[in-house]
Parts: sequence; structure tokens; C-alpha cells
Amino acid sequence: MSEAAHVPVLVEEALAALEVREDGTYVDGTFGRGGHSAAILARLGVRGRLFALDQDPEAHSHRALEDPRLELIHARFSTMKAALAARNINRVAGVLLDLGVSSPQLDQAERGFSFSRDGPLDMRMDTTRGETAAEWIARATEQELREVIAHYGEERFAQAVARTIVAARGVEPLTRTRQLAEVVGRAVRTREPGQHPATRTFQALRIFINQELEELEVTLPQAADLLETGGRLAVISFHSLEDRIVKHFLRDRSTADKLPKGLPVRAADIPPPPLKLVGRAIRASEEEVRRNPRARSAVLRVAEKLH
Repeated sequence: MSEAAHVPVLVEEALAALEVREDGTYVDGTFGRGGHSAAILARLGVRGRLFALDQDPEAHSHRALEDPRLELIHARFSTMKAALAARNINRVAGVLLDLGVSSPQLDQAERGFSFSRDGPLDMRMDTTRGETAAEWIARATEQELREVIAHYGEERFAQAVARTIVAARGVEPLTRTRQLAEVVGRAVRTREPGQHPATRTFQALRIFINQELEELEVTLPQAADLLETGGRLAVISFHSLEDRIVKHFLRDRSTADKLPKGLPVRAADIPPPPLKLVGRAIRASEEEVRRNPRARSAVLRVAEKLH
């Protein structure tokens, strides 16, 4: 999919989940190329406001969406609360998080996210900071490689992949995506139909290098705290590790405290939970998946602030 054809997933479902009000203040935690932001702005009136965050400098340099109601902030979404507080915003009507890597990032070989395009082994969402995948691979122990690939990639051949990477880097530095894909291919002998042998390893390295799961765990409580009463949190995830974190967070925040048996406390006196779940998990329709194959694994979960 070319950058020009980049299509955000579950747009109508996300808008319905947020229940966008004309005069509301909203947060798009993952601006990308602005697809969801544009849809939110289309529902906002002149008094509405949208704050969008993105750590990727490319999202800012390729920005095509200009609107006086929109402020685009170069920051990780884990800094959401502080970034908004600096702008005197302490409550919002809705927060949207569209997790994962965008099609333009995958399409740019120089970003190093894709095993199908040869480029430098970078994989950083924010290219202005942090260690590249190549730098980490060069110094990681075999055990560290195995643990990262097994945990973040759910790769059953993690031990063999780690061993093969260590052997290969002893011959020459692994600095290119195609190099790594070929090395992993030698270790992974079987794979699900249609899936490249390096898929899980590349996913694992990307998640680890960008600390994606840790960032999500830090961000969700901030997003929930920012919501005004009746505000909505909508999160779109793309793989099981992300979705598990979102599901457990929303479940925990929407469940009342359980007191030990025998305490003389009436159920009505137990404080209500801060959130309530809104509907079931939503997946893309067959029609959307046909139009945009990336939507196949997308899962949208929604919660509303009670107090």
C-alpha cells in the first residue's frame, strides 16, 4: 500500500465510539497521516478542539492536514497528560489510540520496519532518539535476543533464531533488513501459509525497540484520567499482546472493588468503578478487510468515564 493510499482502520466505528460532540475537546494519540483526526474534525464545530500526538517526525514533515482547531504535538502518547496540562487542558471528551505501525512507515525502506524492503535496520518510531535495532542486535546476548523474540514476537523458534543471529553477526554486522530477514529465514523452517519466516522476529524487535507495550501500559491510565464524566476512550489494537493489555485495563477499571466476605458493607455503598465498558470488541467488516487488508487484525475496545 502506497503512502498516498494509506487508509485508517475502523474510522466510522471509532467515531461512533467517541460520540464526537461539536464543542468537545478530543485527543488523537497516534496522528500518523491524520486519517482519524480528519474524521474527528469533520464532526467538530468551530468551538471544538483536537490535540494530536505523534512521536514520528515523518508524521509532522508530511502533514497534509491543516485546521485551526487542530494542534499536532511531537511527543510519545505516554506524555499525553503532561503535554495537555502544558496547554491548560485537564479534561477531554474523548481519547482515540490507533496502535501499531502505519502503512507509510512500512513502505519506507529507510525506516527499517519491513523485511520485504531492503533498508537500514533502524525500526525506531522516533528517529531523533534512542537505539536502532541494528545497534541493539550488535550488543545483545543470545539469551536477551531469545527472550525478546519469544515474548514480543511469540516466536516458537526464538532459540534457533537467536542462535543464528549471534552466529551471523560474528561473520559480519547485521545492519540491513534483508540481511536479518535472510538470517531468520535460515532458522525458521516452517511458518503459517502466506507469512514470511521473519514476520514474528521483526514484530518483536519493533515492539521492543520502541517499548510499545510499556508505553501503552503508561498511557492507558493517563487517557482514562483525562476523560470528563461521560467521556469515551477508544483503542484500536493490532496484535494479541496489545489487545490483552487494553482488555485487562478496561476490565479492571470497569469492575467495582471486591471487599472481603463478611464485612458489614452494603453493595450500594461500594464506590462504583471509574469506567464502564461500551459494547463488545469490534472488528473490521469483511468489506473493509477487502479494501484494506491491514484491518484484518484490528480490534476496537471502548469504555466510558462514569465519574
